[in-house]
Amino acid sequence: MLFKITSAAVFGIDAYVVEVEVDLTPKATDSMMPSFMMVGLPDAAVRESRERIRAAINNCGFFFPIHRVTVNLAPADVKKAGSSFDLPIAVGILGANGDLKKEELSDTLMVGELSLDGRVRPIKGALPVAVAARSLGMKRMFLPQENAEEAAVVTGLDVYPVESLRAVVELINSDAPPAPLQVDTTALLSSLSHYAEDFREVRGQHHAKRAIETATAGGHNILMIGPPGSGKTMLARRIPSILPPLEFEESIEVTKIHSVAGMTEGRGLVTVRPFRSPHHTISDAGLIGGGAIPRPGEVSLSHNGVLFLDELPEFDRTVLEVLRQPLEDGRVTISRAAMSLTFPSRFMLAAAMNPCPCGFFNDPTRECKCTPIQIQRYVSKISGPLMDRIDIHIDVPAVKIKELTGEAQGESSEVIRERVVRARRTQLERFRSEKIYCNAQMSPRLIRKYCEIDQQSKAMLENSITRLGLSARAYDRILKVSRTLADLEGKDQIEPQHVSEAIQYRTLDRNFWA
Repeated sequence: MLFKITSAAVFGIDAYVVEVEVDLTPKATDSMMPSFMMVGLPDAAVRESRERIRAAINNCGFFFPIHRVTVNLAPADVKKAGSSFDLPIAVGILGANGDLKKEELSDTLMVGELSLDGRVRPIKGALPVAVAARSLGMKRMFLPQENAEEAAVVTGLDVYPVESLRAVVELINSDAPPAPLQVDTTALLSSLSHYAEDFREVRGQHHAKRAIETATAGGHNILMIGPPGSGKTMLARRIPSILPPLEFEESIEVTKIHSVAGMTEGRGLVTVRPFRSPHHTISDAGLIGGGAIPRPGEVSLSHNGVLFLDELPEFDRTVLEVLRQPLEDGRVTISRAAMSLTFPSRFMLAAAMNPCPCGFFNDPTRECKCTPIQIQRYVSKISGPLMDRIDIHIDVPAVKIKELTGEAQGESSEVIRERVVRARRTQLERFRSEKIYCNAQMSPRLIRKYCEIDQQSKAMLENSITRLGLSARAYDRILKVSRTLADLEGKDQIEPQHVSEAIQYRTLDRNFWA
């Protein structure tokens, strides 16, 4: 008997549908041994599922058929990987064996890994699979309980969490199935997370806090340069507390990436902008993504959030150079012999570095012991093209003792966040038809459209370009930052003071190491 059931597998951050066909052929003679064969380019994890499925069916009180069992995973020319086919194959065997009341399940998609006792274990990529199920016109979906809230954010699809293979059979055979799981996505997005770290705790560094506020308001990349102990890492770790809340479309994108990486931690939606801080010993594959079957790296896991690189020159130069494509294009393409995958990677880069190997170059209180060659070698790890892609670079000097011991506290993250949210709301309204979310994502065409400046600002900018030798990319980034500064003040037009402040945020263009 032949029984068909629909499943799915993840490819990149999207899913493709896999039809599971199970055929039971009775033995022609007593001498013919029963067998269990899988075809359709299964990998090792899929082939090993034979023993898991056999044990799960027997331990759930069902009878594993003494037949020649043939399982086909279609399309047959695409390699199938992972353990998410365990559940549909087991259900297909039971359906072909007559243990199900229904002769077909054409409106149902199933995914899940089976344990030997029949329990259904969680999988990776539940959200992309749910999206694929809805696009295919499926009415319901069975998947592990731990992944149910994640899949239930997809509207128009009935999601049923299941704990075991027996529970799946009872659900299929039930004349009155229970209500599907419902998730209130509006409530999830409206709930603001509590942050343990607050900008109120940062003493001094008003210029740096102003630059960080500007960077978060427009989604700009920022580099902080200062001696050890000046508070660069402290400032960066408080950036999430002033980031605007995720839009629903952004939240779906982030959740899909984290779902594929198995990092949703049972949450229905990722409602907080990611903050990733990899160690400087990370490889280029760990940063960008990779593997035999490419998985998202840190740049994709920080999509719609912040990627913080502390001690920037300590990263391998080849690792830093691979950042150029995602910083410019907002996506990263990983090519292998058998496939090529593209992951979204539109993030805000926050980086920190010392001015020299010892950290005290130009420090008024400590003597720098580095030679010019050492400083040059240290700084040259960051290439000009990469530096051009950073909108804001600022000096973060050591905090004065009066500011450290003083009782006065700065603004709280909540107050700063309100200004950032207002500026982002202005940008969302401006770019409603452009499919972007903030000023940093503007293309050259949009810069010409939304960043018009008066003659005084043009003269100031031309003089700076001539004196500092700015590139065309740096020119565009100054205009983007100027647009953000105007948005923070609620101004429709970019004014000369906005352009002047944006130029001041180009510390390295002013020959910082001279």
